Amino acid sequence: MSINFPQAEEEIVRFWREVDAFQTQLKLTEDRQRFTFYDGPPFATGLPHYGHLLTSTIKDIIPRYWSMKGYHVVRRFGWDTHGLPIEYEIDKTLGVSGRDAVMKMGIEKYNAECRAIVMRYAAEWRQTIERLGRWIDFDNDYKSMDVKFMESCWWVFKQLFDKDQVYRAYQIMPFSTALSTPLSHMESKQNEKTTQDPAVLVAFPVKGRDSSLIIYTTTPWTLPSNLLIAVHPEFEYLEILDEASGKQYILLESGLSMLYKDKKKAKYKVIGKLQGKEMIGWKYEPLFRYFADQFADCFQVIGADYVEADEGTGLVHQAPAFGQEDYDAAVAAGFVSPERLPPCPVDDQGTFTAEVTDYAGQHVKIADKAIVRDLKETGRLLLATQVSHVDKFCWRSNTQLIRKAVSSWFIRVTNSVPDMLNNLESTTWVPSFVKEKRFANWVANAHDWNIARNRYWGTPLPLWVSEDYEEVVCVGSIAELKELSGYTGTLDDIHRDKIDGITIPSKKGKGQLRRVDEVFDCWFESGSMPYASSHYPFENSDGFQGGNFPADFIAEGLDQTRGWFYTLSVLGNKLFGVSPFRAVIVNGLVLAEDGKKMSKSLKNYPDPITVINQYGSDALRLYLINSPVVRGEPLRFKEVGVKEVVAKVLLPLWNSYRFFYEQTVLFKKTTGKGFVAQLPDTTNVMDRWILADCQSMLQFIDQEMAGYRLYTVVPRLLQVIDNLTNWYIRFNRKRLKGAAGLDAEDTKAALDTLCQVLFTLVRALAPFTPFITEHVYRLLQPYLGDALSEVSNAKSVHFLAFPTVQESLFDEVIQRKVSAMQKVIQLARTARERKNIPLKTPLLTLVVIADAQQLSDIEELQTYVKEELNIRDVILTNDEERYGIHLEARVDWPILGKKLKRDAQVVRKALPGLTQDQLRQYLKDKRITIQGIELEGNDISIVRIVAKDNPNTAKDEGVQYEPAFSEDMIILLDTASHSELIDDGIARDVMTRVQKMRKTAGLVPTDDVRMLYSVVSNPDGVLFETLVSSRKSQFESTVRGPLEPFSPAGVAAESVILQEEHVISNLTLLLRLCHL
Repeated sequence: MSINFPQAEEEIVRFWREVDAFQTQLKLTEDRQRFTFYDGPPFATGLPHYGHLLTSTIKDIIPRYWSMKGYHVVRRFGWDTHGLPIEYEIDKTLGVSGRDAVMKMGIEKYNAECRAIVMRYAAEWRQTIERLGRWIDFDNDYKSMDVKFMESCWWVFKQLFDKDQVYRAYQIMPFSTALSTPLSHMESKQNEKTTQDPAVLVAFPVKGRDSSLIIYTTTPWTLPSNLLIAVHPEFEYLEILDEASGKQYILLESGLSMLYKDKKKAKYKVIGKLQGKEMIGWKYEPLFRYFADQFADCFQVIGADYVEADEGTGLVHQAPAFGQEDYDAAVAAGFVSPERLPPCPVDDQGTFTAEVTDYAGQHVKIADKAIVRDLKETGRLLLATQVSHVDKFCWRSNTQLIRKAVSSWFIRVTNSVPDMLNNLESTTWVPSFVKEKRFANWVANAHDWNIARNRYWGTPLPLWVSEDYEEVVCVGSIAELKELSGYTGTLDDIHRDKIDGITIPSKKGKGQLRRVDEVFDCWFESGSMPYASSHYPFENSDGFQGGNFPADFIAEGLDQTRGWFYTLSVLGNKLFGVSPFRAVIVNGLVLAEDGKKMSKSLKNYPDPITVINQYGSDALRLYLINSPVVRGEPLRFKEVGVKEVVAKVLLPLWNSYRFFYEQTVLFKKTTGKGFVAQLPDTTNVMDRWILADCQSMLQFIDQEMAGYRLYTVVPRLLQVIDNLTNWYIRFNRKRLKGAAGLDAEDTKAALDTLCQVLFTLVRALAPFTPFITEHVYRLLQPYLGDALSEVSNAKSVHFLAFPTVQESLFDEVIQRKVSAMQKVIQLARTARERKNIPLKTPLLTLVVIADAQQLSDIEELQTYVKEELNIRDVILTNDEERYGIHLEARVDWPILGKKLKRDAQVVRKALPGLTQDQLRQYLKDKRITIQGIELEGNDISIVRIVAKDNPNTAKDEGVQYEPAFSEDMIILLDTASHSELIDDGIARDVMTRVQKMRKTAGLVPTDDVRMLYSVVSNPDGVLFETLVSSRKSQFESTVRGPLEPFSPAGVAAESVILQEEHVISNLTLLLRLCHL
């Protein structure tokens, strides 16, 4: 009974479609309490990548879990269909750029092109998400371009406008010249990276003085717009004579290192010192004459406290249209005002306007070179070099941003920061550091939000204004627009091309009010998603708060702390005074195996669909969520990791079911009764242990899932799979096969236990690995009997309730005992591995040294220890001295040295002289005095070692002890070869080989065959026939029948199923499996 996981998953997808599984689950829970989940909308202009698959997996696990816990969890897919990503694609495709090109083409045609590509990959998304196993409603999805969604965005904005939380202002904003639009501060920080820019030192001769002011800048393109130079009033500046040129310069002393590469060798003389405030009002010669007449009162020194001593020369060139600090300082000094705006000779495409005649039509970053060249020719350039620094890039076009003055619309955020931080406290974030550090810091330092974009494909700002902007009307619905405007046509679309022509009559005698040009920042739309996806308040207003809002859970990547999480929070707090979500899981980034960003051009990652088709979605899901990425850390994606999940998790789980199935067939054959499970009624230690382990797991999952800690839940689930396969089934194979020499009732009890554990596991794992659990559940159903009698719809494991803790099955004593047994076995395996002794080789003695409680626990289970470790005798003792176990003190000297200083040497010399009794007392008291020096806690670490030349073990003839240690247990494994064990080793080896032959021949446990042997070569004279006959019952219970001698000529060839020759030590056997 083999399995191909990807093929089995595809069959399950077909089954889910047949039974309409997701909708059926929703109907089964529709009268239950609601668990609200918001799906952060992706753009559909690209195919889903591993980051999407990771968040989709998290977004599937949590809703599946709470659905199985009895909640009604609506899941609707969302699409982000507006904004810069779509427009940028169209601009590249059509070769258009800038407002004039779009207006020439026509907004209606431009928007039609945008609409045409918005859902380009929707079908691929749907197919991939379904194949991943995520249940979400694509048919009842929401799109930010739908008129209902857009109308709710108008309502949100109207609420803020009416609360005086919206204003228009002239501000210096991050500006994307590739997209011809300002960005918000939030967006500008989404793509910061190292770049190279020109760095120049420029001289500004002071009028009426022989000295020049020295400024430093990495934006030479702003120099044509220079109006002022800022100094710090309280700083002391030097006036120096440069002996090489004979010129005089003014700058901070810290700026000398910029002027001279080697300050010590520099030839200059300090001729004076000046306070910054002394220079305020000095006039200087403009670099360029473009604005010298219009702003003739400028071109002088002003004071500004923001000037820093450790940056540049301490004199800062001021271009008020291209820097917020420059603008604020110029306003404070009285040279610039809303009525007298500074020169801004750069258009929306980043090119100089006709005002700057020498560089008109050049992009500012290209013009840098020409400006530096011209400054050199005029003698004003002192130094030109390149500097590497971190700068902001457009998150969509990946082009360097500039800062530029714009008139725009803003939402007040700074006045809500205290409330946002207060409401943040009541939310759960996983991992918590994202909330406590990253997000809280971002909120605390928030700017007011520029929500307007000079673009076309987006929700239009619902603002109608007079030409002088003194009359502003904000519209909150389509109905209100029709009422105010008198428009009587249909408005089933409110994009720019449909409403820009609608005017509203002024109520102040200012003629017709026209809509402003801007559209919403698409982050405003995604932040409005809780309301707009439900067309609130126009529909679904009943029970909205407490039902649909706030969300119980959301999940996205770490990059959304400055994106969706933030915009949700701003609007939720502004509208309703609460955080719009109660819990959030923040995942880290999925990188390529080399640690770089995944790149299509570099082809540095495997195609997700190929990985799913090769290993299955369950394997990919488990790999992703059982990794550091669910703790907000990066994950280097390795395909081999997905493959390991198949080998180490899915196959063992499948093999557990397969083993169960084979034993039920055997049970029917031997008892004549078909197996139907009942609640286990068993006294067997291992049965009670695995059942108790399942209850501990369920209790742990309930606790951790309430805190959304997937990174602790998944390892605990995998631990139970390991306990089931590598401990319970391994130790109970004979009982489950009915070959342990006990009655059929014991076999039934063991099968009941195994069935119960499998049934518990498939339900507990269902949210995490929905395919394999569905597959196994459907195969288990015929055996579950009354377990499903009260289930209204048992077609799918996902329709069942999540398993609840059964207190009666808890047994801490049993768990403690088995834990002690496991520790012994693991330590002994380690000792065997170190000596390269395989398990099939029998050993004589295992000594276990531990405390009385552990020894008592192990004594009860030592039969399992002997059988698993192939050991004849187990000695249990707490007599460490008898076996030469000594305590030894070890110290981390760098740490203790810092604490003790000179006394550390005293302790170092005295340490070897401590007696065993003193060390034991330290273990108990955690305190000791050495030469008058008090040590405590973790100052000393006590380790156990095996003493060399121990006289007590020397008398144990032929014994070769190999030790293994844990914190509270020591084992000594006698690894010597003893003649009396050789026959046991041969017998065990023969049984193993017969079992492998049965497997090779494709036999199942119910297939009875004759097992025959013939001795081919026996140079050591092993009495093999005696060896077999003396262990007849052992052979019959292990390989289900006797091993009989045969003559090679005595068996008809047609009756032979498989024949193989085997060499065991020096003994050569011919083994046959024959038909009865």
